[in-house]
Amino acid sequence: MKSNYRRIGDIIQLVDERNTGLKVQKLLGLSISKQFIPSVANIIGTDMENYKIIRKNQFACSTMQVRRDKKMPVALLQEIDEAIISQAYPVFEVKDTEGVLPEYLMMWFSRTEFDREACFYAIGGVRGSLEWEDFCDMQLPIPHIDKQKEIVKEYNTIINRINLNNQLIQKLEETAQAVYKQWFVDFEFPNTEGVPYKSNGGEMVESELGEIPAGWKVGVISDVTNIIMGQSPDGETYNTSGEGMPLVNGPVEFGEYYTKKTKFTTAPTKLSALNDLIICVRGSTVGRFVKCDGIYCLGRGVCSFRAKHSQRFIDQLYKNNLNKLLGLTTGSTFPNWDGQTLSNFPIIVPIDSVMEKFEKIASNLFKHLERFSRENVVLDDLKNILLSKLATMKN
Repeated sequence: MKSNYRRIGDIIQLVDERNTGLKVQKLLGLSISKQFIPSVANIIGTDMENYKIIRKNQFACSTMQVRRDKKMPVALLQEIDEAIISQAYPVFEVKDTEGVLPEYLMMWFSRTEFDREACFYAIGGVRGSLEWEDFCDMQLPIPHIDKQKEIVKEYNTIINRINLNNQLIQKLEETAQAVYKQWFVDFEFPNTEGVPYKSNGGEMVESELGEIPAGWKVGVISDVTNIIMGQSPDGETYNTSGEGMPLVNGPVEFGEYYTKKTKFTTAPTKLSALNDLIICVRGSTVGRFVKCDGIYCLGRGVCSFRAKHSQRFIDQLYKNNLNKLLGLTTGSTFPNWDGQTLSNFPIIVPIDSVMEKFEKIASNLFKHLERFSRENVVLDDLKNILLSKLATMKN
């Protein structure tokens, strides 16, 4: 053992405080992303007095299925003073917070290297559980408390900035959706005088989808977007050598196409374009979507929505109608959409000038959103570098 390394079991102790008298009501669960989340467990008829109380700066973990999930879920309670959690989760705390900061220990648990080590020690067949004793035998470096405070401060600076950016991203998305609803659902888009259309006497006409502004029409989604359905690539036209054009597939690979190595070596016909909305049309991830950041070959299980007038309008139109579209999937065990179903989905088609105005407003919002997203990528890299350096931390 290195001179400043100590066993986890030497610095923590188990806590088993039960919810006698139902003193605590807030029930939390534990996610695989190492966070506490509101519990979705069915607790009807459950004896809540047997649940464990967890208090601020205490940890909860799961030692089950570590090898299967390739992670050991463990989280530190910090946002609230107390909660209850399933009795299946071990709850523990740092013995001496003058020597080891709970936040520093949580940083160690957040490392990918910690999860790999936990998987190595996990036993129990396919699921692979981690014995408590093996967890306690794992080691970590414990620098001087002042060094711990320094590294925790650096880490929290990065995390706080990521969280702030995520809040700003959410607000920008909500703003774009609110403007879409105001203009294209409530029909309060600016008229020629710059005031809301419907509430200021704008002419409305009857249609099969209800009242719509004069000049607008009822159509189908293919009236405003080109839908490009992906196809399975020919086995001779792609490889994994890193050469050629990147391929995006679905459903399993969907959402990971940024790092995919499978690429076409010949020019296929099913290609995405920058800012297309790429949508999964098959399997458990049907309906999931991402904004395209370049040119990709569209493989099996995905399609691309490419606007004829306003891409931002199409993006929001899709999000606003997603639940209705999901109701049109076929196949009970393996849901999917076909191109005809998507193309024929009925919508209200605005006049071009209103869509173009929305494009300008939404593009400005998403320009800021994308800047925050790019910043978070850099911050996430910095966070991982900082975590990786913990193993060599010295006083």
